[in-house]
Amino acid sequence: MSYCRLAAAVAATMMLGFSTVRASAENWFSGDWYLTVGAAGFIAPRFEGSKSSVFTASPLISLGRAGSFTRFSSRNDNMSFALFEAGTLRAGPVGKIVFGRDDGDADELKGLDAVKWGAEVGVFAEVYPTDWLRIRGEVRHGIRSHSGVVGDIYVDAFQDVTPDVRISGGPRLSFGSAKYLDAYYGVSADEAARSGLGAYTPESGLTSIGVGGAVTWKTTEKITTSAFSEYRRLLGPAKDSSLVRERGSPNQFMLGVSGTYRFDFTM
Repeated sequence: MSYCRLAAAVAATMMLGFSTVRASAENWFSGDWYLTVGAAGFIAPRFEGSKSSVFTASPLISLGRAGSFTRFSSRNDNMSFALFEAGTLRAGPVGKIVFGRDDGDADELKGLDAVKWGAEVGVFAEVYPTDWLRIRGEVRHGIRSHSGVVGDIYVDAFQDVTPDVRISGGPRLSFGSAKYLDAYYGVSADEAARSGLGAYTPESGLTSIGVGGAVTWKTTEKITTSAFSEYRRLLGPAKDSSLVRERGSPNQFMLGVSGTYRFDFTM
């Protein structure tokens, strides 16, 4: 084969491959999609391990294909996008906005280093063993706020009591790496000298176990509202922190409401 014919064959192959990739991308992105945005407002511990509470808020965002297999969603779900869907299994990237913390937020934090605002990014996976049960897990790595790894497992049973009202609830489990726990529960020697707390260096492990529940109302075709509550009991390296033992509490309560609006669009 001459160089001209070889070049032509290679060019044709490359063009065919490019066209196939472009068509695949267009086929993957094309179709009907939904975007839900909203917010949750709730009364929660003033900081991780606090014995006092404060009102705060957080965004709720989710993106996916219309008609995708999503039987259930929860306030606990962080911002996520399902790249993989097969039957009752969904998985993809997940992200969370992490708010900062400093000694101006509570007297108990006086003398402790600030925790910067930032984010956590990672992956999630969820599966429906039955029509009324969902198991979801998230593993996220901190950016700026901390450099550790944190994970959550949520199990929710759900039941529609009317076509527009659903009740749900189940256990929660959280774990964290040493770097994550050090940012929120650790007390260095310098911090101990400034704050009066005992010095503490945590190791990785389970951080909490708890239970949560919600009542969700499909207010309109696009608007969904919810009332929810949750209790967590700090464990191991979180519970043993001098910040929790001397100035906080291992019992963490949350009570709040949320609302979301769904946008439908086509690509």
